[in-house]
Amino acid sequence: MTVAAPDVGNLVQSVDWIAIAPPTLTAVAALLVLVADLFVPERHKALLGWASAGALTLAALSLLPLVGADRATFCRKSAPDVCSYTADQFTLAVQLLVIGGALVAVLLSITLLSDDADRPGGRVLPDGEYWFLLLSSAAGAALLPAARDLTTLIVALEVASLPAFALVGLRRGDRMSSEAALKFFLSSVTATAVTLMGASFVYATTGSMYLTEIADALADVDGRFATLAQTGVALTLIGFAFKTAAVPFHFWVPDTYVGAPLPVAAYLSVIGKAVGFTGLILVTVIAFPPYADVWGPALAVLAALTMTIGNAAALRQRSAHAFSAVRLLAWSSVGQAGYLLVPIAAAAYAKDPQRAVGFTVAYALMYAAVNLGAFAVAALVARTRPLNRLTDYRGLYAERPLTALVLGFFLLCLAGLPPGIIGLFAKVTVFSSVVDAGLGWLAVVMAVNVVIALYYYLRWTALLFQAPERAPEATEATKATEATGSAAAPAPPAEVPAAVGAAAAAAAATTAATATTATVTAEPAPSAPLSTSPVAAVPVPIAAAIALTALLGIALSGAPQLVLRFADTVLF
Repeated sequence: MTVAAPDVGNLVQSVDWIAIAPPTLTAVAALLVLVADLFVPERHKALLGWASAGALTLAALSLLPLVGADRATFCRKSAPDVCSYTADQFTLAVQLLVIGGALVAVLLSITLLSDDADRPGGRVLPDGEYWFLLLSSAAGAALLPAARDLTTLIVALEVASLPAFALVGLRRGDRMSSEAALKFFLSSVTATAVTLMGASFVYATTGSMYLTEIADALADVDGRFATLAQTGVALTLIGFAFKTAAVPFHFWVPDTYVGAPLPVAAYLSVIGKAVGFTGLILVTVIAFPPYADVWGPALAVLAALTMTIGNAAALRQRSAHAFSAVRLLAWSSVGQAGYLLVPIAAAAYAKDPQRAVGFTVAYALMYAAVNLGAFAVAALVARTRPLNRLTDYRGLYAERPLTALVLGFFLLCLAGLPPGIIGLFAKVTVFSSVVDAGLGWLAVVMAVNVVIALYYYLRWTALLFQAPERAPEATEATKATEATGSAAAPAPPAEVPAAVGAAAAAAAATTAATATTATVTAEPAPSAPLSTSPVAAVPVPIAAAIALTALLGIALSGAPQLVLRFADTVLF
């Protein structure tokens, strides 16, 4: 018997290197940074962070040749329109969000690792491993929006997620960090298992892993396999709901954000959600349109529950509790996830599903810029007040006027109030999508949640401009002084400059009058007053991150019509 030789032309594919450049450059940079860490002296480890920032900048520039041109690669020889990797407008928008968000996280991390190097007890964060994990996660997140088959989609999802587990728990000897990483890991592994089971059911009923072929096959499923197909669709959506922190799969979010280093929490709040929502959009709008009657109502209910529970939990945060600022941002991100789910749910009912998806991407771009900016300010405040309570932001305007104004702008954008016009317009686009789809009840739920969110965003904003006040709890030395009948020095009036309080605190540390002076300081020892020289005290990388996000938010607020125009763009 003669066996025909294989057709080599069907096995060898040409690779479009320009199309795959953004994730490829990021992945190569991750490997180079890990190797370079072996040879870079300890005193020059900061160069690794700047090299990572440069690599992400180069990856962002590699998006320019792809603008306006739909490119694809890793396609079938027999069916050139069926591809595993597609660089269309949707891909470029999400890749810009991912790479830009990762760049801001890198800038914040440079200062974090620099402070860690100066720690008296030695480093708790290894430089090379940190940058390698961050860039690897960003590479997976950049690959995911281009994936057009379930295999590539799930692999990219895990490449983005697995390094994030390690980043959360990377601090040596930190019990809170380890606990946060464990919760994050267990929830994500469960999500992956459910997603894989769902994908296997879908493959069993359709015989393909390509999203477009799955859509064609699901439109004409044999009646004997209808239940299996529906189960596969439902399980796949549940897996992605874990990744997006949708209720009831949100329990890991607050503890993970608090336990992780702040730059990592900022990264997860934006890129982690972008990964989940991108996968959700791809499987619903491209692969599962025939089952819109299954995933449409389910996502609508998830959106309502997510925004309501997220905003309600944010509303209940106590200002004086440790890490209450980070927890508020965490619960706020859960609430924002509900808004992001709304247009995807509306796509099941809309005549033009791609336009509804455009609303989600437009809202995600706005949210990414301002939420990263809020985390950047939180990282700055945490350098001097590590407990990062909401009360630590009281009087911030008196000590750091520009920082307070920028944070106020970010919070108003998230609330959707002027001058944060971009937040208002982004919410209008979401309302437009749900009204066009005829989901009036969901529009009412969203309106109520917007009002709820206004309260806690405005409460935090108001704290920034209030007069500083002394801590409600006296120190042990003060209590001892009062017990012996000693007269404590009166607290200074609110208008006394912060420099006076700082000088008094310094004098208290070097004189025997510690008890008397302790009542003058604004915070207990763990939360020292903010620097009295805000310009000199702000590290260059954090200043760059805050400036970058603020300029983007201000530019978009000055031209909010860009959001509406983007939402009308054909993304696929």
